[in-house]
Amino acid sequence: MSASLSTTYLGIELPSPFVASSSPLTGELKTLLELERAGASAVVLPSLFEEQIPEQTEELLTLPKRYAAHLAAAKESLHIPVIASLNGTTPGGWLRLAELLQQAGADAIELNVYAVETDQYTSGAAIEDRTLRIVNRVKSSVTVPVAVKVSPFYSAFAHMADRLADARADGLVLFDRFLQPDIDVETLTISSGLKLSTSDEVRLALRWIAIIRGRISPSLAATGGVHTTEDAVKLLLAGADAVMVTSAALEHGPTVFRELTDGLQAWLDRHGYDSVAQVKGMLSQIAVANPAAFERTQYIQALEEGVT
Repeated sequence: MSASLSTTYLGIELPSPFVASSSPLTGELKTLLELERAGASAVVLPSLFEEQIPEQTEELLTLPKRYAAHLAAAKESLHIPVIASLNGTTPGGWLRLAELLQQAGADAIELNVYAVETDQYTSGAAIEDRTLRIVNRVKSSVTVPVAVKVSPFYSAFAHMADRLADARADGLVLFDRFLQPDIDVETLTISSGLKLSTSDEVRLALRWIAIIRGRISPSLAATGGVHTTEDAVKLLLAGADAVMVTSAALEHGPTVFRELTDGLQAWLDRHGYDSVAQVKGMLSQIAVANPAAFERTQYIQALEEGVT
């Protein structure tokens, strides 16, 4: 008998860990259907951004109308969970949209709190408190699960993850992948073109998922750099409940989900495991014989071996 690929994310039972994260592919019903047919176990719709939502009530209700219609159409056409996405940085009126998205049929809400903090007078503690106020506001306005897509740039991420758990976040998505600026040295202009991820980027989420797995209650999803079955297996062993896929799907199309699903099935069967649940967190920090492997000793060992 083949191993079970099912997993639980945000309290929702999924047929596999592979979720299509927010991207242009999830912005069209046609490609949403292709993603489902290829094996995506859930989809995250593109984000509604705080900057797009004026405070005026009429515009607040008018602008998200197309988004709500897309969400409703996705719910009517798909048989997998549809997760809405909100992206913002301040606890403003835009957060009222969370309730509207729930009413439109969202199975969950992914809250993206990405910001580039450039004010030298704003402390890290103030930024954390502001993020927690946003999470609390959303959690107070909806009953569907709320995942928080977080930045890796907290000075004490494990502590922040614990605070997000206390704020009742149902899940954490590690980590937001930012568009970085570039400079054209000939035209002397600044650009910020999209660069697709590579498998090397998996390591950041891998480390922190492994560290916090079993120490906090929210579900854990990994995002950034998942291109192969091996990438996904590493993250599951570290403790991920779900694996988000974006760049690989943009590069190769929705069929990458079938390849990843078949690859995971083959890996589990080849190694004699009965289910994804059996391997989740097997190599998390609290489960391994050498917990320091996720800390400074790993760096020291690499230097001693001549690898930087």
